Formats: sequence, C-alpha cells, structure tokens
Amino acid sequence: MAEHPHAALVRRGYEAFAQGDLGTLRAMMTTDCTHHVPGDHMLSGDFKGVDAVLGYYVRLATETGGSFRVELRHLFVDGRGHVVSVHRATGERAGRHLDQMGGIVFRLVGEKITDLDECVEDMTAAADFWA
Repeated sequence: MAEHPHAALVRRGYEAFAQGDLGTLRAMMTTDCTHHVPGDHMLSGDFKGVDAVLGYYVRLATETGGSFRVELRHLFVDGRGHVVSVHRATGERAGRHLDQMGGIVFRLVGEKITDLDECVEDMTAAADFWA
C-alpha cells in the first residue's frame, strides 16, 4: 500500500531534521509557517516564519550539544491536510537527560507545511530538561 503524499512529506521532514538539512526543511514549509512549542521554558512559545522555525531547530541542537534526536514512530493522516506524528525525543543537556514520547500536528496547504503544533508526553519533565 502506497504511503499518502502528506505522510511521505512529513516523513521526509523528519529525515531532513535528523540530518540537519535546513535547506530541505525550508523548501517544505511556507514562508509564514508557525511552530507552536508547549510549556513554560526557554524554548516554549510560537516560532513564526520559516526563519524563526529553523532557528528553533538550530537552538535544539545547540542547547543539547548536538545530542537532541527525534525518532519517528507513527504517522496518521486525514486526507484533508492534517498529519499527526508520534515520535520519541531524546537528548542531554547540563547533566539532564530527556527521553519521552511526543508528537506534532502538522497542517499542510498546497503540499507545504503551514503549521506545527507540538505536543509532549510530560510537560513538567520537558520544562525541567530545558530549565
């Protein structure tokens, strides 16, 4: 069974993220895309515009000394421009370890990502890690 094109796009995005391929990620997003990060910590909030979103991704790597990883586990599509991902996020920072499940609700328009709503398994653990 062939993978839905929206799922394939998000899968390519996870692969580009893992490789640090910001050019590919930029090409997949609209210029005005927004990534929403939950919680109350130094990296939470709304990153508006592709440059801000990519800057957030660079900061994830920088703040963790390059140890931040996401392992894609599942993708779900609705055929109407929404993809839900489930992933495992890990990283090391300032003597702290992150290992938790999370996901992103992607919105796509015209085969480009316009909005990313991130969700985490444990908001307290995420806040402690990024403190």
